[in-house]
Amino acid sequence: MSNCAEVEKTAEEKAIDAWLPVTSSRTAKWWYSTFHNVTAMVGAGVLSLPFAMSDMGWGPGVTVMVLSWIITLYTLWQMVEMHEMVPGKRFDRYHELGQHAFGEKLGLYIVVPQQVVVQVSTCIIYMVTGGTSLKKFHDTVRPNEVGSIKLTGFIAIFAAAQFLLSLSPNFNSISLISLVAAVMSLTYATIAWVASLTRGAAPDVSYTLRGASDAAKVLNFFNALGNIAFAYAGHSVVLEIQATIPSTPEKPSKKPMWKGVIFAYAIVAICYFPVAFVGYYVYGNSVDDNILVTLEKPRWLIATANLFVLVHVIGSYQVYAMPVFDMLETFLVKNMKFNPSTQLRVITRSSFVAITMFIGMTFPFFGGLLGFFGGFALAPTTYFLPCIIWLIVRKPRRFSFSWCINYIFIILGVTLMILAPIGGLRNIILSASSYKFYQ
Repeated sequence: MSNCAEVEKTAEEKAIDAWLPVTSSRTAKWWYSTFHNVTAMVGAGVLSLPFAMSDMGWGPGVTVMVLSWIITLYTLWQMVEMHEMVPGKRFDRYHELGQHAFGEKLGLYIVVPQQVVVQVSTCIIYMVTGGTSLKKFHDTVRPNEVGSIKLTGFIAIFAAAQFLLSLSPNFNSISLISLVAAVMSLTYATIAWVASLTRGAAPDVSYTLRGASDAAKVLNFFNALGNIAFAYAGHSVVLEIQATIPSTPEKPSKKPMWKGVIFAYAIVAICYFPVAFVGYYVYGNSVDDNILVTLEKPRWLIATANLFVLVHVIGSYQVYAMPVFDMLETFLVKNMKFNPSTQLRVITRSSFVAITMFIGMTFPFFGGLLGFFGGFALAPTTYFLPCIIWLIVRKPRRFSFSWCINYIFIILGVTLMILAPIGGLRNIILSASSYKFYQ
């Protein structure tokens, strides 16, 4: 009798897994990994990199940019390797890997809050980015109608697209959207730095650090750290992306996944370094926190670039929202015992989109949001949590290269997590002091 109940329970679990967005389809190819990772990483953050450079200067700015690329590639490799470290088991979600390392309850308490903050904050920021890019496109195409529609109206238009796309059942169902988004990210990043380079540096360009006092310069530096951390985010969806790739003992998923990651990080380098360095070289400390705002001519090119940003963040929002949908639907079906249904999916996902839309409309402080959430939320999941898990489960020999490099990255990541939110919070407060809600 008990065996029969166990079989029925297993069958029920399989049915639920077949319905949940992360585990419902395992037919992805290696190139799915490339454009999902590019879509997740190259987004709103790349546009703020010249601004981050202007708050750091050439030496620290270049150092932090390159170090971040190396560290995050390394921690991403760790996660890909740990996806199937236990024979016969796949860690399809970040928190499952955390539970394996820290224990069933502690793993949830450590990973889930961080991952939820990452996913939700990124979706909020993309709401703001999407609305801002749409407004910039509208104002560029129709200069006589500037101000006729408030930013909140453009955010609502962006959210309308997300209400529709959120009904996509799983990662593979948004693969085409993600591919288009990845192409758009490469395109608008190229437009940003080529248009800047074509203009050339002004004779009076200044590279002195922005800030009326030494304290202000230090706080701006902290915020810049958060901006860069946000730009290299994407690890919070890595295991969920890898879960969509088929795997056998002879052909584990880590091989095609890593191949896709290498191509993705090459694209990241092509996008990030020219935008950051050329943008800062041309505009110096006069650059805005979104370089496309600084670029004003030629009008048609800037309008096109903002349209590409809009298309990209439409896809990026879905890539970050899908793991949240998976968490919510898993909780409702497995813990609250709701029946898996289309109605449940529509209500759950529409509620999430509505909440992120409302928060984005209320607090559209782009630069401050990047710095605050980049340090507070994205630094742990990207820079050092994979290193901690690696030390626990792989147990490298004390003072070996692996042991040392992981501890160095943990120290750097924790420092980033502490310092960046301070600067980001200050920028949010400064922006809020002169901001009128729902304008």
